Amino acid sequence: MTDTHESAAETDTAAVMTGQKITIDELATELSAIDLRLRQLARAAEVPQSPVELLDIINSLRSTASSVRENSDRMSLLARIVDGDVPVSTRFRDSADPWGVAARGTDRPDYGGPAIVPTVWQLLRLAEDAKRPGCDTTTYSEAMKGIGIGWESKAATARRDRERNAAVAAEVLTLTCATCEATDGQQCKTKTGWVADRPHAPRQRQAEANVDERLGYLGANPVDVPEARV
Repeated sequence: MTDTHESAAETDTAAVMTGQKITIDELATELSAIDLRLRQLARAAEVPQSPVELLDIINSLRSTASSVRENSDRMSLLARIVDGDVPVSTRFRDSADPWGVAARGTDRPDYGGPAIVPTVWQLLRLAEDAKRPGCDTTTYSEAMKGIGIGWESKAATARRDRERNAAVAAEVLTLTCATCEATDGQQCKTKTGWVADRPHAPRQRQAEANVDERLGYLGANPVDVPEARV
């Protein structure tokens, strides 16, 4: 695919996970390794072979390392929550709303809908709330039982949308337009011969149908994407 803002190297994630999907613990460990490498680079940059003052670069590396370390620590705690080592509250403290399986079919108008799939910050807050005396607690696995089949993150959905749009744009140029008779590699034209930046609707629809059939999509929604399964 083109125009996805990702290089081939970025899409090769085999080196950072042992299974088909990365675990939260693997995320924590990989982030920890990046943190250490950045701090090592900052230390090495104090004595470069060439006489160049790298103080700004060193400070930037150490600042980035601190941010990465915070995320690593956060993922480490999250891994313990997901593994069930840390209890979590069955409800959000501020609203008493449930989450996970219990949130299915409920309304949560003040917070953008029910938290069927909780965010990192929600889980960390639920773990903190679980420390309160008398709080009803559960485990992540119990609260999320049965959730995850066919689910993917918002970031993955956005990426797939970009990839689909790029594929459709390329597919359009392989089709002959029934309206203006633009052929392979040609953009559509107006009745007076002006080149248009947007293809005619029938050509666009056919391109979308061809791409969706190849990708296993229903519109922009993946209906058979193996990576989205648990």
